[in-house]
Amino acid sequence: MERLFFTLGSVSAFLGVALGAFAAHALKGRLEPDLMMIFETGVRYQMYHALALLAVGWACTRWPGKAVKTSGWLFVTGTVIFSGSLYALSLSGMRWLGAVTPVGGLALLAGWLCLAWAACRSKPM
Repeated sequence: MERLFFTLGSVSAFLGVALGAFAAHALKGRLEPDLMMIFETGVRYQMYHALALLAVGWACTRWPGKAVKTSGWLFVTGTVIFSGSLYALSLSGMRWLGAVTPVGGLALLAGWLCLAWAACRSKPM
C-alpha cells in the first residue's frame, strides 16, 4: 500500500505542477481574475494533498492499519472532488459546481483526522 500512495502522491504533485504552469501561461489573460484565483486554489490544495499522500505512503510503513489506508483514499477522493470541481468551475464558468467543492473539502478533513487517529493509536515500536 505504501508504494501505491507514494505513487499517487507523486503523480498528483506532477499534475499540480503541470496545471499550475498551464494556469500561469495558457490561462493568464484568458480567465477573469476571480476564476483564475479559483483555479489556483485547486492547484494549491492538490499540491498540499499530494504531499499528504507521500506522508501516507510513509505512514503505511510506520503505523500500518485501516486508518492510514482510509486517510490515503480520503485524500485521493477529496482531491479529485475538491480540486476537480474548482478546475471545472473556473474553466466552464458554471458556478453551481461550487456546491460540489465542500464535499471534497470534507473528505480532505476526514483524511487528516484518520491520519491523526492512526498516529495516536499506534503502538510504540
